Amino acid sequence: MIDAWCNTTDVCGEKGLFLPFTDERGWNQSVRAALYFAGLIWSFFAVAIIADIFMCSIEVITSRTSKIKIATPEGKIEEVEIRIWNDTVANLTLMALGSSAPEIILSIIEIVGNGFRSGELGPSTIVGSAAFNLLVISAVCVVSIDGGEIRRIRMIKVFGVTASFSMFAYIWLYIVLQIISPNVVDVWEAVFTFMCFPLLVVTAYIIDKDFCGVKDVGDEDPETGLVDDEAATQDGGVSAYSNMTRSKFKEFSAYSNLTSSQAAKKKVADFMKEVGKHPDLDEETIAKLIAMEAAQHEHHSRAWYRVNATRGLTGGSKVQPIIDDHIKELYHKIKNNELAPIRPGTDLSKDKTLAVVEFVTASVAVFENEKKARVEIERYGLESNQVHVKYETVDGTATADEDYVPAKGTIVFEPGETTKYIDIEIIDDYEWEPDETFFVKLHLETKENTIIGRKTICEVTIINDDDPGKFEFAKNTHLVKESIGSVIITVNRVDGADGKAEVRWKARDIEAINGSDYIAPEEGGTLVFEHGEREKTIDIPIVDDQEYEKDESFELELFEPSLGAHLGRLKKTVVTIVNDDDYNGVLDRVVAITSINIDRLRIGNTSYTDQFRDALNVNGGDVENASLIDYVLHFITIYFKTIFAFVPPPNFLNSGGWICFVAALMMIAILTTFISDLASIFGCLVGIDDSITAITLVALGTSLPDTFASKTAAVNEKYADNSIGNITGSNSVNVFLGLGLPWLIATIYWSAKGDTFSVPAGSLAFSVAVYTICAIVCLSMLMVRRNMKLFGNAELGGPKWPRIGSAIFMVSLWVLYITLSILQVSLGWFQ
Repeated sequence: MIDAWCNTTDVCGEKGLFLPFTDERGWNQSVRAALYFAGLIWSFFAVAIIADIFMCSIEVITSRTSKIKIATPEGKIEEVEIRIWNDTVANLTLMALGSSAPEIILSIIEIVGNGFRSGELGPSTIVGSAAFNLLVISAVCVVSIDGGEIRRIRMIKVFGVTASFSMFAYIWLYIVLQIISPNVVDVWEAVFTFMCFPLLVVTAYIIDKDFCGVKDVGDEDPETGLVDDEAATQDGGVSAYSNMTRSKFKEFSAYSNLTSSQAAKKKVADFMKEVGKHPDLDEETIAKLIAMEAAQHEHHSRAWYRVNATRGLTGGSKVQPIIDDHIKELYHKIKNNELAPIRPGTDLSKDKTLAVVEFVTASVAVFENEKKARVEIERYGLESNQVHVKYETVDGTATADEDYVPAKGTIVFEPGETTKYIDIEIIDDYEWEPDETFFVKLHLETKENTIIGRKTICEVTIINDDDPGKFEFAKNTHLVKESIGSVIITVNRVDGADGKAEVRWKARDIEAINGSDYIAPEEGGTLVFEHGEREKTIDIPIVDDQEYEKDESFELELFEPSLGAHLGRLKKTVVTIVNDDDYNGVLDRVVAITSINIDRLRIGNTSYTDQFRDALNVNGGDVENASLIDYVLHFITIYFKTIFAFVPPPNFLNSGGWICFVAALMMIAILTTFISDLASIFGCLVGIDDSITAITLVALGTSLPDTFASKTAAVNEKYADNSIGNITGSNSVNVFLGLGLPWLIATIYWSAKGDTFSVPAGSLAFSVAVYTICAIVCLSMLMVRRNMKLFGNAELGGPKWPRIGSAIFMVSLWVLYITLSILQVSLGWFQ
């Protein structure tokens, strides 16, 4: 009996290239299937993490820029940065490879691992992934745009090319498998399939640059070029550039790779003027508001959205900054002109005919052990009347009855009284807590000859005094003149101020050189905070060499806090020294600071230290903004994060991302091999054909990050190109590279042996045929949406019910595709 058991073969185990590692014939089949399923899901997290690193390298490669001088429409000479990589070429080559690398490599590994024989998992995954991308992701993007907003594909000509090629790719696939040489792929067919890839790239580039015609005014990218299509339709449809000759316009069109900071200047400048009407706003709030406005016009690549989605799925550091709700509310009020501007000399009391009541200051701070917060209210203007004003406290991060005693009442200003106070009891619980806030609001009760002022809300911060606290810089950037003499850097002590505490600091060169451009001790320095002390400054002398120089920067970093204390969020700050001759270009500086290649700095780490710090800490170390789900996902994926942290960072050895690119690609290849084994063995254990496993489980697992990336792009971008415009291009590349390359390898191999490469059409040809029909219907639906008012004349968004109906229709096409494919394989239908 033992001999009989030993002679039995593990049919499912034989399907793997590397797995299983041990003899599993004696295992319970259900338990074994459950373990392989869990391993498959876990491996999807792993491939998402390494694909994140792969996309980071691609982003660094494709975001390289060079500087040129151009003549503006006003006749001025301006130095601008242009991207070396064309967006269309980048999206169809490296970006598409980064998005589809697991599917493409899976197909290659399967053929090589099968002795250069065709398998079902790789090709079916490519078709299944294409179906999910076009039908489901498009549906998600359509329904994600609510509130009646719309998103249109801007580069519609390029979309037309990629859509045509994507349809041709799958029609050609069917013709090869069923018509020209059924069940056999010849060398010339493989070569043609592979060569369609460069043909697609070249054709799309020609259409993008419009080498065969002249662009209409307004066609240029409003985010990355010189011409704004919104300007082309304002003032009754008369373009601001309509006086430019066709030849002159084509001259400017040559620079369509301009970085977004060039095009965003005017819009940010207009917003800065609006913010300038509110001098009561503090510097930090103004910086956040301008950063939000700049972000609205910042052009993000497909890689940025893919990386952001992946990190959201794995509890990693987010690339989208978290903005406080009150900053968002203030931003929208200024944008919508809902906040009354404060102009110098404005008299709200109208020459003392009205009594004006408001807080003296918009914020106050109090130590927890002081047990009382005093808020001052003033009355000015008309002082001869009696004024009644109501007040009440509102929770912020502080909670009533736990951190403070809620207060509500009425303040009465008698004639002649100008100042009143509200005392609010603070609860000292003798436990450490982060600094917390609550608010006091004013409501006017007396209406006659009385108005409420601008400071109607006062923020009260309860400073914890039961902990040594955290040390952090007040700002992450400082912009100073070269002639300033010295720059004063503020270091704050937050979330506690108990006892004496120290923290060390050190300066590091970036472009500026210590001793030549600024003076700082080589060994750094130490800041000593006494008990209760919450602020210290670092004074760095700036050297004015009287020579014209480009902007130069250096970095200050906090480290080694004393026992019990910690470092806060802003552990580093950058000081940029600006030549005095350039300092007056404030707008350029603001736009540069708020959109200074944030993508490259935050997406790709610059050192192994940063890489391991991000890998080992939830949310990349930003614990304050980490949610429970972030902790759970981080726990699940920390093993893979740590392993992949050994991949060289994108800027390793100043390679421009290429070393990281190659290393990450090798990691993806290794990981994909195990995914292939896990999927095949799992399907065998539960009795599911490889082709069904591929179009469902594997396709969904590899496409999930793209789903979240496309949804985020749809919501945040002005156009639909980054959300659904890239789907057709990616689907084309999947066939031309994912099938063309392994077919080419296999046909050459078998041709050298005097044989042919057999590819059984079977379920693959049927799956391709069904998908092609569904894809044509889906693309037709998108074009109908673009051209019908019922749908808002746009691919995404529009009126509620047509939008929801469109999404349901697209998802139903995917369900139909999956259902028919399963019936054909499992029951033999449609043979």
